[in-house]
Amino acid sequence: MRSTSVAEDLTAKARIRDAAVRRYAADGMDAPLRAIAADAGVSPGLIVHHFGSRAGLRQACDEYVLEQIRRTKSSVIGAQHPPGALLSQMAEAEEYAPLVGYVLRCLQAGGKLASDFVEQMVADAIVYIEDGVRSGVIRPSRDPEGRARVLVEMAVGALLLQLPARQEHLDLDELPAWFRSYTERILLPLLELFTEPLFTDRSFLDAYLAARQRSAT
Repeated sequence: MRSTSVAEDLTAKARIRDAAVRRYAADGMDAPLRAIAADAGVSPGLIVHHFGSRAGLRQACDEYVLEQIRRTKSSVIGAQHPPGALLSQMAEAEEYAPLVGYVLRCLQAGGKLASDFVEQMVADAIVYIEDGVRSGVIRPSRDPEGRARVLVEMAVGALLLQLPARQEHLDLDELPAWFRSYTERILLPLLELFTEPLFTDRSFLDAYLAARQRSAT
């Protein structure tokens, strides 16, 4: 009987977390706990029981969303997954929409939590990009951390500039269609930039590296 109770607790905890991710994505990070509880079909007291506080719930949501981002990126970059995996994930873009909405709201809220969230995204990006380097899919960088940071900031900055982030309420039923359209719009130019260099030669890079070396001596 005890193991069944534990399993039910874990299921309720995951249900609350998932409901919170969706509610935060829809209404922002100030969404009331009572709304999250109603979405999850539990009492507000059960949220406190499982997570301790609003801050504890937010931390659990952050960790979950970041883990899903890590898995998604790794499944595309890893050597054991063909390039077609990217297109396969595009076809399933709907299931990522709440995660995208959550990231938008997190960045929109700003403050230390948003900064910490981005820093964790950068740290994760360093790891899965390095995995890609080891597998031969990605070229090595002179500044792995700097490259990872630029890629993360470009990605989250582009998302934050989009219309859904400016609305008081995000319709999560409409967000998947927006996310699919957004993904399809940026995919070709991004793949061109990443696989076919923008510049036809490395003159700019060589000039910069030479200037940096002179300034260091």
